[in-house]
Amino acid sequence: MPHPLRTLNFRLFFAGRSLSLIGDAVIPTALALAVLEISKSPSAMAVVLACALIPKLALLPFGGVAGDWFHARTIALITDGVRAASQLFVGFELLAGDPHLWQIALAEAIGGAASAFAMPTEAPLITGTVARDQLHRANALFGIVRSSARFGGPALAGLLVLLAGPGLAFLLDGASFAVSALLLVLTRVRKVPVERRSLRADLVQGWQEVRRRDWYWTSLIGHSAWNGAAAVLMTIGPALAVEEFGGSAAWVVLLQVGAGGLLLGSLLATKARPRRPILTANLGLATYALPLSFFAAGAPAPLVIGAYGIAQAGLGFLNPVWETAVQQAIPAQTLARVVSYDWLLSLGAMPIGYALAPLAAGLWGPETPLWIAAAVVATACAGTALVPGVREFRSRTQEEAKAEPQPVS
Repeated sequence: MPHPLRTLNFRLFFAGRSLSLIGDAVIPTALALAVLEISKSPSAMAVVLACALIPKLALLPFGGVAGDWFHARTIALITDGVRAASQLFVGFELLAGDPHLWQIALAEAIGGAASAFAMPTEAPLITGTVARDQLHRANALFGIVRSSARFGGPALAGLLVLLAGPGLAFLLDGASFAVSALLLVLTRVRKVPVERRSLRADLVQGWQEVRRRDWYWTSLIGHSAWNGAAAVLMTIGPALAVEEFGGSAAWVVLLQVGAGGLLLGSLLATKARPRRPILTANLGLATYALPLSFFAAGAPAPLVIGAYGIAQAGLGFLNPVWETAVQQAIPAQTLARVVSYDWLLSLGAMPIGYALAPLAAGLWGPETPLWIAAAVVATACAGTALVPGVREFRSRTQEEAKAEPQPVS
């Protein structure tokens, strides 16, 4: 089977997206440091993150419709340009030495809105630049890049901050989006003709495509539970690690081991081709209950850290396997809309975790929300094994994928 990187159009798209993923990986650290420089208030970071997340969640379904109505390449070009401009603006403001919190918040809101339209286009861009029998390898490549970026992103951000402050990291991210847009200009992407109806009718049609597949919507419940549980751990974990493990170093090691596990899971996905991909991936995702339970039980730091690495490996394995299954099973005419609902349900659970975890910890202690999150993620993810569609979903062979009709350019 030919490797997807032998295809010029996929090489161009892959190179551009890889650069933007690396640029994005340095932003969380740089953003935290930039906000800390401007405001000493602990709530300032929450305000900035909310400005980025709320527009993204609100606009995701409309981004899915736009991804199906128009050429995915066109939407990606526009959103890359918008995100490049917003990040470059913040970078120059920080380097100029007189930034304001509202400027960063506004730029993140604009970037979040652009992301709502950009995220649903990734699946059509992949299916539009590679053949059906190359989808798994293509998604696995992106999984490796994402995991590698998350593994090395904090260190790269730290180096950039030491050299010139957090503004340099924003300039790098903005430049990566600009280069991605330039490479997209050179990329030919197959266009799937879509019959446009009213906005409401197409939103409803996308949701119906989700509902009619029991393997899809039940898996999304599991994925949403995982994201909500991750928010609980990220909220309670740092303070609990300092208290239980004697310092913040253990928390830093946990995050780094998790990033390594994510990369190993992505690498495993390049080789493993399970016949029941949805079932296998969801069961791997259920391992996130392990670090939550160990944390709540007061287990030793090495056990908690090791369990977190295993859980993140499950996530690294799931991402390319899930993406390939969705791209093969969902009609190309509705793919962007379906993916937008996927993102909406997954990301929508995180604010709930962020909000409820501190409240529950204050009422009953930090162990209680961790136990609850562990039970929810184990039940929601492993429970998908009871769904006939999850058990019966099979990977398509190379011969079956090759036999499918290809969209015209």
